[in-house]
Amino acid sequence: MNSNPNETMFLSITPVDEATHRYTVCLAAPPHIVSDGLWGSAAANRKPMKSFLPLFELQVLLIFAITQICRLLLNPLGLPIFISQMLAGLILQACFALDPFASYMRLLFPYGTHDTITTISSIGFVLFIFINGVQMDFGLITRMGKRAWTIAISGLLVPIFCAISILSLFPFGHSGNYDDLVVALVSHTVISFAVISSFLNELQIQNSELGKLALSSALISDVLCTIVTSTGTAVMVTEDSNVKEVTRNILSLICMGILIPLVCRPAMLWIIKHTPEGRAVKDGYVYVIIVLLFILGWLSVKINQEFVLGAFILGLSVPEGPPLGSALVKKLNFFGTTFLLPIFVSISVLKADFSATHSSTSVMTMTFVVIFTHLVKIIACLVPSLYCNMPWRDALSLALILNTKGVVEIGLFCFLYDTKVIDGLGFGVMILSIMVVACIVQWSVKFLYDPSRKFAGYQKRNMMNLKPWSELRMLVCIHKPSHISSMIDVLDLCCPTTESPIIVEVLHLIELVGRALPIFIPHRLRRQASGLQHKSYSDDVILTFDIYEHDNPHAVSAYPCTAIAPPNLMHEDVCNLAFDKVASIIILPFHQRWSSDGEVQFDDKNIRTLNNRVLEISPCSVGILVTRASHQIRGSTTRLALIYLGGHDDEEALCIARRAIRNPEVNLVVYHLVFKEDDEWGQEVDDELEDVKHAHEHNIRYQQIIAKEGAQTAAFLSDIVKEHDFFLVGRRHGIESPQTDGLTDWSEFPELGVIGDFLASPDLESRASILVVQQQLSSKAHSGWLF
Repeated sequence: MNSNPNETMFLSITPVDEATHRYTVCLAAPPHIVSDGLWGSAAANRKPMKSFLPLFELQVLLIFAITQICRLLLNPLGLPIFISQMLAGLILQACFALDPFASYMRLLFPYGTHDTITTISSIGFVLFIFINGVQMDFGLITRMGKRAWTIAISGLLVPIFCAISILSLFPFGHSGNYDDLVVALVSHTVISFAVISSFLNELQIQNSELGKLALSSALISDVLCTIVTSTGTAVMVTEDSNVKEVTRNILSLICMGILIPLVCRPAMLWIIKHTPEGRAVKDGYVYVIIVLLFILGWLSVKINQEFVLGAFILGLSVPEGPPLGSALVKKLNFFGTTFLLPIFVSISVLKADFSATHSSTSVMTMTFVVIFTHLVKIIACLVPSLYCNMPWRDALSLALILNTKGVVEIGLFCFLYDTKVIDGLGFGVMILSIMVVACIVQWSVKFLYDPSRKFAGYQKRNMMNLKPWSELRMLVCIHKPSHISSMIDVLDLCCPTTESPIIVEVLHLIELVGRALPIFIPHRLRRQASGLQHKSYSDDVILTFDIYEHDNPHAVSAYPCTAIAPPNLMHEDVCNLAFDKVASIIILPFHQRWSSDGEVQFDDKNIRTLNNRVLEISPCSVGILVTRASHQIRGSTTRLALIYLGGHDDEEALCIARRAIRNPEVNLVVYHLVFKEDDEWGQEVDDELEDVKHAHEHNIRYQQIIAKEGAQTAAFLSDIVKEHDFFLVGRRHGIESPQTDGLTDWSEFPELGVIGDFLASPDLESRASILVVQQQLSSKAHSGWLF
């Protein structure tokens, strides 16, 4: 330790045995926490750079600044977030070796403060493990298919057996530290659920079929690895241990693994039972669980286990999802994952030692073991995936995902380095291997896997290609209770009859909080399987559509489902369900809703993001419903208007209008906006409606409007907006015409199209609802990659 007392937090440093790096240090007791300020007493030696708190604040500030700069620079490359945190540690380490910065770095990071910031930031790592344990659905293991079990077990056992065979055949132990090679082998074989979950979340494929399979396999692997490593640690005999101590550790580990779930989980279920529905869990319960988290961590250390083991077992015992699981995640996520965890990653990387350049043979040997392990593991995961009839690109993507490394491995290597299982050079090589593997996997999966590819429009799924009296398959999406009545209005507008029935899939979308695995619940199948009515998040939705189906016998069949997913991945559930059920159209609620007096009741940006993504990749036609007021179409006259300019989207809206006028209580007016009076489109529309006119002369009217510019169109729409209760409009995305010239510049919501956006403007003071329709996109429109 080439340091003098002025560069440390110690008062004096006396070498005892420099060969073994043993020193006698003198530290003020109690240590200086808060300084006297820049102008304080120098005699008391309580200057800012000699006190722990000011130094800690400066260290955090510096790490945060470097991390954010690295993240800003690396973001265009699509690298994982933790890479910027690791790079910050490497930059700090490089500054210690550069002459212009070395003195400042010794001033900011004096010897004696590393342990302080490492200890504090380690709390972030513990909370990260606990949060991921809370988000795990442990009961999912019993519901896994054979495919997930096969992939997980094959990905664990095959690389270990192959690498052990290589290590036993070749004398790698003579070329370096043999413990480093074993650690490299085992650590690059195991799979961490927390790492896989974070990786899939960054790529936004957590809710895809591939993502769900990867999470299932990672859950199995993580639990098996935790059991094996904990047992191995307990039976490991050291110089100071004996049979009695080993037996005590094993029995304590078994008690911890059994008693925590048996005692804590029922207590937490009692808390949930005594929490009123819709209310948050009391803060007192949350604080008790947090205190219990650290007590169990202390007990884990007492039985020679890692501190995080108790946190992991307690996290698995917490019932996932709201209200308790989501409350714990919300309380701890920012402090643990967002604030402390990046500091822990940067400080851990700062410990790496790259100065031992003479050990090139050891570096090459470890590099070979790492590469060999990953190649074997890719093959071990790829073969069972292909055997289960997965597409080759998806199987390779899954194998790569299960090979990724991240924060959990960093924490593991840091623990092994602190306990002197591996040396500084081995720690540095493994840290670099994490960065390289994570970058390769992220880039490769982005290139190989496109979750929107299966939605390509090779099959016609729209209203226009339906036969006149065929059944209509629809998917309606509901986020809030206020959406239920408006979706019922759309179903009434489509006029379900026994001759032309409607099969409607009702999807209730709920934000995923407090768990990592998305959930899809088909309620009718669950009731048929159990014969009982289960309490559900979607009770109001289920009851309403059950009543609606009962009121329309043989005309409506409703199948309610619930999807609990992250907001940025909900479009996957919507498109998957529409694709599987061969729906012709998806009805989505608009992200804004107005009250009767024109005030905005809510404005949900997540709903708008969902609508835009569904419009881009939908396997069928899409309608966005802008609700002003609820119109009871059945039992009262509805004044329906269709704004027609031409194009596929307007033709799709026209098909909905043709179904609507089968209801004698719907009066339809088709406003055809043309550039000149003898427009050729006018005759075509008139011909399409000719047969309908004869059958429904009493409730349909066709009117041709001449509009040579956008201003004339806006003026006409302003005049008729209060004459109707419901508007049908085509989105006409990407189509320009003289009738809308100039209106695009004022468009606020492009997903509604030019006409739909104008009609939805609150300046018109209209109470009419609007359905904006986009016809199914062609296969070419789906050919782009979804990053």
